[in-house]
Amino acid sequence: MTRPYSAAFPALGTTARVLVTEAAALGPATALLRTRLSELDRACSRFRTDSEISALHRASGREVEVSPLLADALSAALRAAWLSGGLVDPTVGGSLTALGYDRDFAEITDGPAVAPVPAPGSHWVLFEPARRIVVLPRGVTLDLGATAKAFAADQTAVEIARRTGCGVLVNLGGDLAVAGPAPAGGWQVAIGDDHADAAARPDTTIALTSGGLATSGIARRTWRRGGRTVHHIVDPRTGEPADPCWRTVSVAAKSCVDANTASTASVVLGFAALEWLGSREIPARLVSSRGAVRTTAGWPGDRRERAS
Repeated sequence: MTRPYSAAFPALGTTARVLVTEAAALGPATALLRTRLSELDRACSRFRTDSEISALHRASGREVEVSPLLADALSAALRAAWLSGGLVDPTVGGSLTALGYDRDFAEITDGPAVAPVPAPGSHWVLFEPARRIVVLPRGVTLDLGATAKAFAADQTAVEIARRTGCGVLVNLGGDLAVAGPAPAGGWQVAIGDDHADAAARPDTTIALTSGGLATSGIARRTWRRGGRTVHHIVDPRTGEPADPCWRTVSVAAKSCVDANTASTASVVLGFAALEWLGSREIPARLVSSRGAVRTTAGWPGDRRERAS
């Protein structure tokens, strides 16, 4: 297989990477991805006072007409909440703030423990998609992090493929989407606990030809709060970090958003995720806190799977 052409840059608190099958497409693809991620950050970041979502929070209790981009990202988040039965919920902003995740991850410092704040629930978000009208009740803080990167990966992969006519893979910190004609043998995707070094030290490698893949985990994005280690995947029902049953969960689906929804929900569910995924015939690879690997619903076997 001809090696794809790739570029990477920091964005959204992680690493953004784009791969294309034609050399001439790499420059335009990279520029377009930079532009779209910058637009997403201005619309959806709860850490920027000048973002659209921060303005929405300041207007709590009032009708706000939001941009098409924020409307689409919010629609994806609300759909994820519905598909997951509330296990992935966009109203966890207050929960994360209580845990100290109230600024860019690199700037988080230790602080005193406070009482957990369960998520109010997505049913409190009043949204009219046709008019792009949103009303947030007071006390409801949105965090679209669980789905916004996956949404961006899906959208930009399709747009780049349409504009360049070649095969594209967009990887946003472990949220992957592919579009256009895949290279011979498919896109070779390395999977590991840390997306930053998965290619150099993969636990397993699979071929991806369409749709999306997402890996959610608790091994990398952690910090200290009140003398304990906490992480960014919150159980909306309790406001606490999900129990560390699974170190990472990787899911393949028709879209990156669907894959991210299922992988995040599985981390929250813990051991019950095996039945939840199996009953929905979702292919997944789950790595326990001790390194044991479980797979569901036809996850591809791989002779390069590293022994636990």
